[in-house]
Amino acid sequence: MSRRSTHHSDAGVGGARDSERESGPRPRRDRRSSRWDEHRRARRHELTAATIVAIRAHGAEVGMSQVAAQARTSKTVVYRHFADKNDLYLAVCDRVAATLVGQLQTAMREASDDPRRTLVSGIDAYLGLIAADPEVYRYVMRPPKLDRPESEDPVSDLCTVIGDHIAEIISTELRRQNRDPSPAQTWGHALVGMVRAAGDQWLATRPDLEREELAGQLADLAWSGLSRTVTPAAASSAS
Repeated sequence: MSRRSTHHSDAGVGGARDSERESGPRPRRDRRSSRWDEHRRARRHELTAATIVAIRAHGAEVGMSQVAAQARTSKTVVYRHFADKNDLYLAVCDRVAATLVGQLQTAMREASDDPRRTLVSGIDAYLGLIAADPEVYRYVMRPPKLDRPESEDPVSDLCTVIGDHIAEIISTELRRQNRDPSPAQTWGHALVGMVRAAGDQWLATRPDLEREELAGQLADLAWSGLSRTVTPAAASSAS
């Protein structure tokens, strides 16, 4: 979320000096201002991390008082670094998105020699994250009412980031086969939607189902479609 900087005018300074300032080189930023910006970024990072710990301890409905207590500070200090609860929520979403996409990339890269294993690894990485941090996942997936356009919904952004990543993998494979990559966006986002819906239902009502088994079930369903559309064998049968 962008911050507006405050500019102070020099009241009482004559027009000639104003003209010199406009025509001259722009003044350098005070080093103290740069250090303060760095401090604010570091403090926001610390408070975001404390919020995640508080969510794990108190659940997805965590309050700002509990966040402040976890950070060993006051709500006033928290609000000094975040405009409101929504701003803090967005910061947590950014952290979760970075973690999830990083884990997906690592898991899929390690299994890149086998397309089906890559699919299983990606699904398992997603399920592993939500199983390890269910309250943080619920927090991210249940956003507060945001006073902003729906297009800026961070949950949509999170799912879009993952869907775009999967779509790019599919698109690359289709291009490698000299095939039309246009369906990649549809297939990539469809996969994410399927896994997210099944993951939500698993967390809510099927805790006895092993993660590996669920990942295999989802991979079986997805692969039955991808193997007919994305693999070289599919290209041969279509030609």
